[in-house]
Amino acid sequence: MIKAVISDFGGVITLPLNEAFARAHEELGVPLSALGEAMQLAASRSDEPPLFKLERGQMTDPEFMAVMQASISEVVGREVVLDNYGERLMRELRANEPLLEYYAGLKARGVRLAILTNNVREWQPRWMPLLPDGMFELIVDSGFEGVRKPEPEIYERTLTRLGLSAGDCAFVDDLEVNVTAANELGLHGVHFRTTDQAVAELDQLVL
Repeated sequence: MIKAVISDFGGVITLPLNEAFARAHEELGVPLSALGEAMQLAASRSDEPPLFKLERGQMTDPEFMAVMQASISEVVGREVVLDNYGERLMRELRANEPLLEYYAGLKARGVRLAILTNNVREWQPRWMPLLPDGMFELIVDSGFEGVRKPEPEIYERTLTRLGLSAGDCAFVDDLEVNVTAANELGLHGVHFRTTDQAVAELDQLVL
């Protein structure tokens, strides 16, 4: 039986992120497809995608938004203003209540719960209220760590802070590359595709 579940946040504890992005972009009047194109454009002009630097806390939210505002404006052929983009996006996040109920049941059975998220330092005060009080004993946020998934160090830091070995922990993430990295370190990776599927896989690990 595993002793802890380490869970991703966006797209796992929340409903699919593309839904939140779609609502935020509708409010902005900018096609969601333009975001992906702008990300690719910005990445082509840097040594690595600016998003990676943002998620490591190596770039501030305003610095990143300035890059993205210029890139999106270039993609759509008109000036786009990304005022309060992060706040708009965080406002559109919705909790995955069925999964949180399942996690609460695990906690009641003695399974420890932690979050390991690639996120933005400045956004933490906006998404933390989605979490039930006291449910997660540890939150490891890449924006404060200087490393991000799938880099091994951020998984290792999480395990060290829990005081557990990799084999004692399940890891749930909606990105397969992050699950693969976890498996390579010895965690029990669960690639989240639906809540029912993830719960079924976790049930096999907590028997």
